[in-house]
Amino acid sequence: MPEDLLRPYNPFDIFDTEAARLDRFFSGLDEEGWRRPSRAAGWSVRDVLGHLAGEELYNQACLDDTLDDLRKLMEREGIGGYEEFNEWCVRQRRNLPVGQVLDEWRTKNGDTRRRMRALGRDALLPTMAGPYPVGFQTFHYDSEYATHADDVGAPVGEDEAEARTLWRVAVGRFALHEKDPGVQVEQTADQIWVHAGDAEATLSYPEFVEATVGRLPEGHGLGPRLVKALRCLA
Repeated sequence: MPEDLLRPYNPFDIFDTEAARLDRFFSGLDEEGWRRPSRAAGWSVRDVLGHLAGEELYNQACLDDTLDDLRKLMEREGIGGYEEFNEWCVRQRRNLPVGQVLDEWRTKNGDTRRRMRALGRDALLPTMAGPYPVGFQTFHYDSEYATHADDVGAPVGEDEAEARTLWRVAVGRFALHEKDPGVQVEQTADQIWVHAGDAEATLSYPEFVEATVGRLPEGHGLGPRLVKALRCLA
């Protein structure tokens, strides 16, 4: 079963680890560091922080079961979907003192992480897509935080890189099955074979992770059908 891929991992410990990685990195930035472009298209490092702070509106609306209020806010602001919500969150914080945005993210994300852990991985959480297990939702947050840590260049120690890649492969495979069970994936000791329609490819573990989060570099060579098929995480 796809969920068996995630069973060896604790989503709440991973969430704490990736949040701490980002916090350490953000805490050491100067003005030039905040302005530096990130790997997320169109966003500076500061914009990534604004996105993380802003998306706590959604995370906490799920925990508070106030998604109807969030939908009304989005309607008032003319926000039509997920991407527009992300950009709106970033714009709302671009002119605020960066220390204020950092404090907002630390406080709200810390609360989110504590409450998710307290609920436990088998509890159901209200989401825009309907009730969803807390553990699975936390794995999605784990992937997003790891992706944005890489986007801004937050360091990953040599002693943690391999284990970090392994859990990200597992989350990617799980999310890919959620999105499209028809995409075939076979994992060997050091490679992943993928097949969708009439396209197939063999990827390294890091390449597979980058494909699932839409971060493959230009000129990678993976065909457009597989690029689209493998993108399954925010």
